[in-house]
Amino acid sequence: MKFKALSAFPAFVCFAWLSYAQPGAGTQEAYSILVKKAESPIQLDGALDEPAWQNAQPVADFFQNFPFDTSYAVVQTEARLVYDDIYLYIGATIFEPRADYLAASLKRDFSHGTSDEFAVNIDPFKDKVNGFHFAVSPFNVQREGLIDNGKNIPLDWDNKWYSEVRNYDGYWVVEIAIPFKTLRYKLAEGSNTWRINFVTTAIRQNERSSWVPAPRQFEANDLAFAGVLEWQGRPPRPGLNVSAIPYILAGTERDYEFKLPGEQRFNAGVDAKVAITPSLNLDLTVNPDFSQVEVDRQLANLSRFELFFPERRQFFLENEDLFSRFGFPNSRPFFSRRIGLARGTISRTTTDGQLVEVERTLNVPIIAGARLSGKLDDNWRIGLLNMQTAKLEDIDLGPANYSVGVLQRKVFDRSYVGAVFVNKQNFLERPDGSYKIDPQGYNRVAGIEYNLFSKDNKWEAELFYHRSFSDGDNRDAQAAAVFLGHYTRHWSLFLPSQYIGENHRADMGFVPRTGFFSFSPKVSYNIFPKNPWLAKRVILISAAFGTDFTLNKANDFAVTDRSIGPELSFEFPGQSRFFLSASQDYTFLFFPFDPTNSGGQPLPENTDYTYYSYGLGYDSDVRRKFFFDIGAATGTYYNGRIFQMEGSFNYRLQPIGIFAVSYTYNDINLPGPYSSASFWLVGPRAELSFSRSLFFSTFLQYNTQANNVNINSRIQWRFRPVSDVFLVYTDNYFSNQFFQEPRAKNRALVLKVNYWLNL
Repeated sequence: MKFKALSAFPAFVCFAWLSYAQPGAGTQEAYSILVKKAESPIQLDGALDEPAWQNAQPVADFFQNFPFDTSYAVVQTEARLVYDDIYLYIGATIFEPRADYLAASLKRDFSHGTSDEFAVNIDPFKDKVNGFHFAVSPFNVQREGLIDNGKNIPLDWDNKWYSEVRNYDGYWVVEIAIPFKTLRYKLAEGSNTWRINFVTTAIRQNERSSWVPAPRQFEANDLAFAGVLEWQGRPPRPGLNVSAIPYILAGTERDYEFKLPGEQRFNAGVDAKVAITPSLNLDLTVNPDFSQVEVDRQLANLSRFELFFPERRQFFLENEDLFSRFGFPNSRPFFSRRIGLARGTISRTTTDGQLVEVERTLNVPIIAGARLSGKLDDNWRIGLLNMQTAKLEDIDLGPANYSVGVLQRKVFDRSYVGAVFVNKQNFLERPDGSYKIDPQGYNRVAGIEYNLFSKDNKWEAELFYHRSFSDGDNRDAQAAAVFLGHYTRHWSLFLPSQYIGENHRADMGFVPRTGFFSFSPKVSYNIFPKNPWLAKRVILISAAFGTDFTLNKANDFAVTDRSIGPELSFEFPGQSRFFLSASQDYTFLFFPFDPTNSGGQPLPENTDYTYYSYGLGYDSDVRRKFFFDIGAATGTYYNGRIFQMEGSFNYRLQPIGIFAVSYTYNDINLPGPYSSASFWLVGPRAELSFSRSLFFSTFLQYNTQANNVNINSRIQWRFRPVSDVFLVYTDNYFSNQFFQEPRAKNRALVLKVNYWLNL
C-alpha cells in the first residue's frame, strides 16, 4: 500500500469558503463602549469617585454564559473605562454579596474556575485571535495571560499592571490600571478602535456572565465574542519602553546516590525587553538561568513514547503561540525545552575515590539569545529567535545554534496562514580550540499551514505541511495533517488526520513517533435539560463516541493502533460531574515492549493484542471547602489485566490556600514470564498565601514506577511587580525503602532573585 500525499488545494478552498461564508456573530456592531481621556488625576484606591469615572460611559446588563445563555446574569456587573497618558483604567462594580465570595488563595495567577473574578479581554488588533487577559478576585488577587487561538489563555506570562479592590456587604468594586507599555498595539490615523469584553465569574452562584453574550458551548473569554472599544482621540504613544530583568542565583547541591562531593553554584545574568514599536517586542538574554524554579509534576508513563512537559521559562512566553503552536500536539517543529537541556552520562569521582558513571539531565550553558515577536500591522505577525549554546564538557557536547523564523498573515475575518523555518546547527572544535560548522550536524524543518476560525466560531480547521532536511536519507521526511472541527449548541465534531514520514526529524521539536498515518474522528452530543426541576440539578448531559486509528508505514500501512469507545457524562451545579466510559483497544507491537515500563521481560515484536476496559468517575462540587475527584478503570491489557485509579482530595482554607493530595495507581498483571507491577504516584501538596506577595508551596511526589520520592518546597516573595525572591529546597529519595530506612539520592538548596527594572 502506498500513502498518497494530502491534497492541499481542495482543502484550502474548502477552509477558505468556511472562513468567508460563515455569518458573523454580530457582536461588534451591537456592543460598543467609549473610552474618554481623564481630565483630572485618578487615584488607584478601589473607589470610583473621581469625576472621570462619573463621566465615563457605563456598560451593564451582563448576560449569562453558564449554566444557561438565555437570560441576564443573577450577579450583575457594571464596568467603565477611562485613560490618561500612562494607563488604561478599568473600573467595575460586581453586585455579589460579601458572604458569597469564594477564592482558592491569595496567590497570583489562580486557575480558571477556582475563584470569583472580574476579567477583561482586550484585542487591540481586532483579529479576534490574539489578545490580553487580566482578571482580579474579590481579594484583589491578580491573574494575567496572553490569549492565542481566540480562546487559549496560558497563565505563564508576567507583566506590570495594578489593581485595588474595595469590599462591601452587597457588592465589590475593582479598579485596574494597565500601563500602555504592557500592552501591544498599533496607532492608526484618524479614529482608533479595539475589541474588548468583560467577564464575571461567581462560583457560589454557579454562574459565568459577560457583557457581550457568548453561547454556552463556547468560553465567555473567547475573543470571537467582543464589542468595540472606541477611543475618544488616540491611545498615547508608549514612548521609550525598555526593561531589564537581571537575576542572581546561588545554590548548593549534593548527590548521595553516587557519593559525590557537594557542589556550589553561582550564576548571574540578565534578560531585557525592548519595544521596537508598540506592537513589536525584542527579548534579549545573556547567560540565562534556565533551571526550573518549579519542578515538573511527575506522570505515570504506560506509553511506548516520550511524554510532553510544558514550557514555563519567562524568556519564551510572550507570543509563545507564534513559535510553538505549529503542527499537531504530537508533531511540533519547535519545542523550546529542547534548548538548554541534554541527557547524558557523566564521569564523577566519589568521596571515597571511586570513578562512577552517572546518567542525568544536564543544563547546557547558553551564551545568549534574542527573540523578536509581535505584530507588524493589523494583518502580519512575525517571530524570529536565535540562541547559541556553549560546549558541555561533561558529555563532550559541542556548541549549537538554534534559530526559528515565523511569519503569519491574517486572511478573511479570523483565519491566518503561517510559515515556519527551524534550524539547528552543530559546531565542531578545531585543534586550536576554535569552532567550525559541522557540515553533517544540522537539522532543518520548513513548513506552511493554514488555520481557520469562522466568524461565528462554529468552524475550526487546520491544514499543514512540514518537511525536514538532515544529513542522511531525506526521503519521506514530511509531516502533513488536516483537522476540521464543528461546534453547535448540541453537536461537536472533530476530524483530525495526519501523516508523519518515517524519516521526518525535528531535533528542535516534539515528534515522539514517525512513519505513520492516523485518523481520529470524534462526535459528541450535548443535551441541556429544559424541565425546570431537572435543569436546576443537571446542567448538561453529554454523549460522545471517539475513535483513533494509527496505520504504520513499516507494516504496509496496516493498522497498528486502534481505540474505539463511547463516553457518557452528567454535569451538575458547582462543576461537579459523573462520567462513564468504555473502550476497545488494539496494539500491534513492531518492537519489543514492556507494558509496565519497569525494565522487565518485554512482549515480543510482531505480536498483536486486543483488549477492553471500562471506567467511571466523579468530580465533586468545587464550591465546598472539601472537594475531590475520583476515577477508576479496569479491563484487559495486552495479554493480561489492569486496574487503575486516579483522583485528588482538596481542602480550601479560604483565602489562605489549598491542601491537597493527588494519586494515581496502576496494577498490571501479565502472565509469566512477563512482568507484573503495581505502582503508585502520590502527590500531597500545600499552597499557602500569607499575603498577596508572600507565598509558600510544598509538595511530595511518591513515584514507585520511577523508584523516586521528590520533595520540593518553595518560598516566593514578590517584593515589587514582576520582581521576586525564590528560596527553593529539593530532596529526592528511593521510594522502595522510604518508609523503612529513607535513603537520599540528592538534595539541593537554591536562592534566586530577579528584579524588573524599567529603563
